[in-house]
Amino acid sequence: MKILCLSCCLCLSVLAVDAEEMDTVKVRQVSLDEVVVQSFKQNRDLRLEPLSASSVTGTAIQNRNITGIKEFSSFIPNLFMPDYGSKLTSPVYIRGIGSKINAPSVGLYVDGIPYFEKSAFDFDFTEIDRIEVLRGPQGTLYGRNTMGGIINVYTKSPLKFQGTNAAISNGNYGYRDYTLSRYSKIGEKFGYAISGNYNRSDGYFTNLYTDKKADDQKVGTGRIRLEWQPNEQLSLGLSSSYDYSNQGGYPYAVCDSVTHRPGEVNYDAYSFYKRTLSTTGFSLDYRGRGYSLSSRTAFQYLSDHQGIDQDFSVKSIYFARQDQKQKMASEEFNIKSTTASRYKWLFGAFGFWQGIDNTVILDYLSQDYSTRKLYDTPTYGVALYHQSTLDSLLVDGLSLTFGIRYDYEHASTDFLSFKEAGGASDQVDAFNSKLNFSQVTPKIALQYMFPSYGLIYATVTKGYKTGGFNTSFKREEDRSFRPETSWNYELGAKHPFLDNRLRAELSLFWIDWKNQQISQTLPSGRGSMLTNVGRSESKGVEVSLQGNPTNGLMVQLNYGFTHATFKEYADEKKGLDYSGKYLPMVPSHTFSAGADYTIPNPCSHIDRILLSATFTGAGRIHWKEDNIVSQPFYGQLNGEVSATKGFATLTIWAKNITNTHYTAFYFESGGKGLAQAGRPFTIGGSVAVNFDGDGK
Repeated sequence: MKILCLSCCLCLSVLAVDAEEMDTVKVRQVSLDEVVVQSFKQNRDLRLEPLSASSVTGTAIQNRNITGIKEFSSFIPNLFMPDYGSKLTSPVYIRGIGSKINAPSVGLYVDGIPYFEKSAFDFDFTEIDRIEVLRGPQGTLYGRNTMGGIINVYTKSPLKFQGTNAAISNGNYGYRDYTLSRYSKIGEKFGYAISGNYNRSDGYFTNLYTDKKADDQKVGTGRIRLEWQPNEQLSLGLSSSYDYSNQGGYPYAVCDSVTHRPGEVNYDAYSFYKRTLSTTGFSLDYRGRGYSLSSRTAFQYLSDHQGIDQDFSVKSIYFARQDQKQKMASEEFNIKSTTASRYKWLFGAFGFWQGIDNTVILDYLSQDYSTRKLYDTPTYGVALYHQSTLDSLLVDGLSLTFGIRYDYEHASTDFLSFKEAGGASDQVDAFNSKLNFSQVTPKIALQYMFPSYGLIYATVTKGYKTGGFNTSFKREEDRSFRPETSWNYELGAKHPFLDNRLRAELSLFWIDWKNQQISQTLPSGRGSMLTNVGRSESKGVEVSLQGNPTNGLMVQLNYGFTHATFKEYADEKKGLDYSGKYLPMVPSHTFSAGADYTIPNPCSHIDRILLSATFTGAGRIHWKEDNIVSQPFYGQLNGEVSATKGFATLTIWAKNITNTHYTAFYFESGGKGLAQAGRPFTIGGSVAVNFDGDGK
């Protein structure tokens, strides 16, 4: 009864944006929340740039109880990140562009550090300052594999935040989350931050065969950040993070052949994924007279181990294992103008080296033999880029931006394949191959800013995703795949209303891309590869509304529509033509709406009550190129009620309050449809305290 009453109360709320942000509304005329005007590559507030962008503060993320990037994706127009059952594969789709396997099509940067591997994308959101999502090709400034867009994550700075924070959160399904952080300054020029987080869950889906949860999870993270600002011109920073994940995975169930709805999880071998991820970055920023210099140096190490019941049945037929180690080093340097003159410029250079050692073992249990494949795939690349903006072009308010980038990349692979049986190992295949890629990606944008701080813009941008090597193939010609490119055309408008209490954004886009990298299942049904067989187009619209129409109330509405179809795609192996079909894994509609209402001083014992709720929806999602199986549009309601007194906050939260049943992921293997069901209704509470700080 208590849970039912709480659910009803939460349903009467509407989405949360961030109550505490209301205190920052008066920062400047065009601001509805607190923003950072400048970042590593963008010269101005994103809301004044000619691009489609969304920015969400860390407080808003905390108020919505968003714990990871997959939950965050549902709040951004035309952003979709399906749950594949583990952190190994975390593909991201923006405006229909994404990649299910191999390198991503959407970039991820954390404090200016690039994340190249999709297996590093899914990490817990702790100590986040803000997240920016830039939609559309961002290759001119960010380079390779940002054809769909980019996600920038910024953690909290100890020079901005101070205090000791602790939080405990418990919920059903054995959910536990513990966080402790310390932000402090030594003098006024040096700051340090230390944080740790432990998260666990017993799992949401029971395996009938083992009578245990299939998707239990334990995650531990730690982060250290140091910042030194010896004078007004120079800033130095060092950050290091460590993440260890140990999870049961792949709660896939056989689907009904008519309804395609998943049944119960029921297979004999426990499947799992373990990952160690370490990332270290060094930043340097120097502000001279009329210019600024910035440098980002990074090193990332990833080691993971996967085990998966490949047949997903109660019989012992196949079991796959994978061990992967990645080392990545990168350096980026740029110089940009900081004057208030009509002409603004930016020059930059980027270089990286990435090494991946991958071992894949497939045990044929019923036939008592195994195959072992070893891949050593080092890659390095360099890039040069430039962007210029000329303001007051012909008339006041009219600006022209031009950017161009050159990328060069060299990739190689050493491959060995063995068959192992009865203690003997026989080499089956071996080869060494090299690939070289180069690409020029231009961008041009024209925008007009009204005296009211509204603007309209038009952009033309080329997108680029590098080629590479497949880890699964049957023919020699399938060992590698070529780059794909796109042209993105966009019209947009941004404008404040109601005396700057409401801000609206609208964008229309059309994307045409060639040599599309399509994921195809191997004839054996075990494993996938990329091949350049497609040409597609994506067109759609994005609408965002946010603001505080009245004191105490923050509202937000986001809607995205994507019509992504194949223009040319003939699968010669199957003798099928998918031209005109919808692209798989792309929701036609994404939607989020809601409000956040704060009641100050409701009584003498409480300083503030926050009522918030979030409704998000996505669909229809076609799972395969033939468009036969799909997930209709579905929605979820999440909510939160919190009360604050002094340094302590008590929160009750709930997710999927309506217990909506939906399919999170579907695929076919071994002649049967398999799917992962979406997570059910969950509820819990948390206690957070903040000592000797500013409470931010």
